[in-house]
Amino acid sequence: MVAQNRKARHDYAIKETLEAGIVLKGPEVKSLRHGRATLTEAWAGERDGELWLFNLYIPEYQGGILSRFEPRAPRKLLVHRKQLRSLIGAVTREGATLVPLQIHFNDRGRAKVLLGLAEGRRKVDKRAVIKERDWQRDKARIMRARG
Repeated sequence: MVAQNRKARHDYAIKETLEAGIVLKGPEVKSLRHGRATLTEAWAGERDGELWLFNLYIPEYQGGILSRFEPRAPRKLLVHRKQLRSLIGAVTREGATLVPLQIHFNDRGRAKVLLGLAEGRRKVDKRAVIKERDWQRDKARIMRARG
């Protein structure tokens, strides 16, 4: 795993996840392999009938001369046409959000983005989730103590 958006699971209720390819240039891949990417402010959306990842921060690669690229440039995501239609439909109809959850390299060495189709949580919902998680943890401790 290269980068993870840990705050996304706290701020959003993830309904569905989808793995998408990402179009990168050579120096961007090298910078990603060093584990230097930030997903916290990134989001995915539709532009000109294609899926794009906006505001992903990949710092410039320091190893070469020809490593100049825009760190926060929009990057194209690769998904099947059916998946694209369903995602765009969910975003427009239901008001859902496409949130990048993590970036990783697959077995073949290709950079992939795990997208989550999410709904925003209100503050009350966040508190309820934390309360439920704490109760499950305490319940497991009690059960372990009893044997």
